Amino acid sequence: MGEDNGTYGGSGMEGHFGKTDSAVFGIMLVASVGIGVYSSLRGGASTTQEYLVGSRNMSPFPVALSLVGGVISAISILGNATEVYYFGIQLSTSLLGAIVGTIFLHSIIIPILYNLRITSLNEVLFGAWYLELRYNSRILRQVATFGALLTKSVYMGMCLYAPSLALSTVTNLSVLASMCIMGGICTFYITIGGVKAVVYTDVLQTLLMFGGVLVVVILCCRDLGGVANVIDIADQGQRLEFFNMDPSPYVRHTFWSTFTFGFFLVVGAIGLNQSTLQRFISVSSLTTALRLCWSFLVGLWVLWVLFFFSGLVAYATYSTCDPLAAGYITKADQILPYLVVQKLSHLPGLSGLFVAAVYGGVLSSVSSTGNAMACLVWEDFLKLRPYFTRLSDPAATKVIKLLSSVTGVLAVILGLMVGNLGNIFHVINVLVSCVNGPIVGTFLSGMLLPWTNYKGSLVGIFASFVIFAWLVVGKFIQGGGAPTMLPLSTHGCHNNSSTTLSPTITFNSSTYFNLTTSEMPDLTSASSEEMGDDGEVTIYNLSYCFMGILGAVTTMLINSAVSVLTGPTQPKQLSEDVVFPPALRLYTWAWQLSTRRHLQENKEQGKQGDGEEGVSMLHISSLHTPSS
Repeated sequence: MGEDNGTYGGSGMEGHFGKTDSAVFGIMLVASVGIGVYSSLRGGASTTQEYLVGSRNMSPFPVALSLVGGVISAISILGNATEVYYFGIQLSTSLLGAIVGTIFLHSIIIPILYNLRITSLNEVLFGAWYLELRYNSRILRQVATFGALLTKSVYMGMCLYAPSLALSTVTNLSVLASMCIMGGICTFYITIGGVKAVVYTDVLQTLLMFGGVLVVVILCCRDLGGVANVIDIADQGQRLEFFNMDPSPYVRHTFWSTFTFGFFLVVGAIGLNQSTLQRFISVSSLTTALRLCWSFLVGLWVLWVLFFFSGLVAYATYSTCDPLAAGYITKADQILPYLVVQKLSHLPGLSGLFVAAVYGGVLSSVSSTGNAMACLVWEDFLKLRPYFTRLSDPAATKVIKLLSSVTGVLAVILGLMVGNLGNIFHVINVLVSCVNGPIVGTFLSGMLLPWTNYKGSLVGIFASFVIFAWLVVGKFIQGGGAPTMLPLSTHGCHNNSSTTLSPTITFNSSTYFNLTTSEMPDLTSASSEEMGDDGEVTIYNLSYCFMGILGAVTTMLINSAVSVLTGPTQPKQLSEDVVFPPALRLYTWAWQLSTRRHLQENKEQGKQGDGEEGVSMLHISSLHTPSS
């Protein structure tokens, strides 16, 4: 197919990524490395406290931008747009759930963790870990840390793989080369500059993400006749569904499922996430940390609304000729890069700006996660080992830098391994929720359920891991929850004789990440997203949006039940430092009330026993007393 069709050609969009684009992209990479070098020369990583938490005196503004940039990766830039393009705007209501999640974060999680002066989620100052301090269980702490490391490793790999897959065509780089470049740069400036380098680089990359996508949206809207026309075309294409109130948990996106997803995103990915925790405690006061919660929410809304709208813009552009259905692209996540290069490549530097924005999202997330993993391994596994306790602080900092470099290499390896897992957005949310749900549930049990003990916590986290691992494996094996894309059209495509598609098609997304033109099946009558391969609804068809919160709730319920059966924790064994104060006061009141009632019952039983004993003795005495 020729270039005038807007097609790729065999090996990519050759000739579209010119010298100006390469220069813009190169400047971003050089700036990222330069920030790491500058932070190192300024002495930003000479001690472990400076390296891990920036000595707790960082400026709030860059930390706020870093919070947003560390969470919003290229998966959001490409994945959110792709989701809206193929499945509609319903996912955007997750932003409403994020508001409730932020209130929960602001009121409960951050005050507890900040006041403990935590470096690691599982470690507080002077060597007492949160879970070990709360439950007095070293095994529980290590299980939670291992789960967090597993989640972050998978996340880093997917962060590298997803944009590399889509952008390798745009930049004429192979997936391996793209991943090695990103992994190498991330490793370099994490290792040199520590958390300060990560934060200040996040500022650059967050602004790039916003600016790059905003420019693309503005230019495309202009070509389409304005925002009103974009909305009208999207409405005609059934993309504008905000409030699907279907109560079924098997429907992939409803108001209830996306609202729940947004809530858990903030609680799990922000409130109880090592990389974001390091930013909250890198500021000088709790008041500032609490303000960062709301700053993050504003940033999340701004960026995600932009990314969601970019999906609508892409659909409006290709409403009569879907590139995936027509065979112009082979992966759904290529839709936004394809739009930029095919429609806007005549503007010098714009393709480079967009590529820099997407790569910036990757660098931001991978660097944040890599720094967090190094912190976890050092604080929770190495710091108290006999050999490492003898190390000086400069020597310990070198060990942490070595750990950071290892995480960068690990990310590249895992990124190559996740290529065959399927839909990146779907897979990453399912896998992360499966592991993260039980971990979040364990922490929330400690904060909100004062009666829980270490036995209940161990049983709860292990049982939930097993249950949801089984659910996830079954979901992939059975094909549960593979959703149906909204209608697509190819009637406006030119020279489309090589395809065998009807003008308007609908097909199941279980194939859309591994689809080529020659393999395109005739699926004009797709199966319902609520049904498995055999047409029946099963537990494996449960929406991925519920996976995380169900994992947390399941853990809390099992923890609570086992704790009650094995002997609940007494209020005198707890302090307001590790438990949400209102929850502790309520539990203390209930415990005292129960204790007084129990003592009163024992006292009454004792009096009754004394009276019965007196009557009995009187009767016996009368039997032995001679009558007059």
